[in-house]
Amino acid sequence: MEFGQILKNIMNEKKLNQTQLAKLSYFRQSQISEWLSNRSKPGYDSLKELCKILQVSADRLLGL
Repeated sequence: MEFGQILKNIMNEKKLNQTQLAKLSYFRQSQISEWLSNRSKPGYDSLKELCKILQVSADRLLGL
């Protein structure tokens, strides 16, 4: 499974949309959209921040 689909599934579980995730973080909504559509992937610092916000492990976000 690609990163965008994994992130989308976790956001659905947490009942978060792009706007809500952007408000909880320093990410722009457009950046989240790019991740969800697999046009780009988060860097190390962004991945760490996503793990904290979504309360999941990096392994889960990376599909490991």
